[in-house]
Amino acid sequence: MAPENHVAKPSEVLVEHRGALRVLTLNRPDKLNSFNEAQHRALRAAMDAAAADDECRAIILTGAGRGFCAGQDLSDRVRPEGGAAPDLGATLETFYNPLIRAIRALPKPVICAVNGVAAGAGANLALACDLVLAARSAKFVQAFSKIGLIPDSGGTWMLPRLVGEARAKALAMLAIPVPAEEAERIGMIYRAVDDAALMGEAIALGEALAKAPTLGLAETKALIQQALTVSLDRQLDDERDAQRRLGRSADYAEGVRAFMEKREATFRGR
Repeated sequence: MAPENHVAKPSEVLVEHRGALRVLTLNRPDKLNSFNEAQHRALRAAMDAAAADDECRAIILTGAGRGFCAGQDLSDRVRPEGGAAPDLGATLETFYNPLIRAIRALPKPVICAVNGVAAGAGANLALACDLVLAARSAKFVQAFSKIGLIPDSGGTWMLPRLVGEARAKALAMLAIPVPAEEAERIGMIYRAVDDAALMGEAIALGEALAKAPTLGLAETKALIQQALTVSLDRQLDDERDAQRRLGRSADYAEGVRAFMEKREATFRGR
């Protein structure tokens, strides 16, 4: 287990251990943290390590510098004059799609702290997280239509679920920038906060979640994510099965004891 409050050596993704909270920072600030293959591999490795570490019970994802993530580094995907077109589908299949699936399946809460522009795949990476905090100066932009593409990295799936079909089509087709406060108002994100308070708020939220009953949070995450795609009967059955599993957990026993003894519970994520 890594020591508390340890920061890994600089790389495309910085990894900070704060007890049970893991902070992952995209670290290509000169490129607005746009993705190249090295950053993809570093982020996936950091996510996999957090998922496998039982001592890690919550994750914050943020960006270094003045932006969260500008999506794909297009200098890596330029079609040379007279040359073959890049296979953008292969890029999604190899990097973006596995990352989005991993975040959605991770049995721990993932907070995104959006500290500036979140554009293209960077916007949809943020929206794939469980709770999104954004600095008031931040903007979310579905920039794909400006270069003849569709919103990927789950964008066409998440946007209509978050903001409705009509608004999702407008945001995608017109590439309208959505300021953080507007994103909060329309239900795209959890909350907009003052720029200077962003990381403090994110860390406080992350530390609170890291002390919460992790198994219960994981079941809650999974059930809410599936809710719009299954019947009520299926959801009721899955709630029953989840509650049965959780009722056998040590955290449930501790929670009930703490309630009866009128004290704060000490959850272990088990």
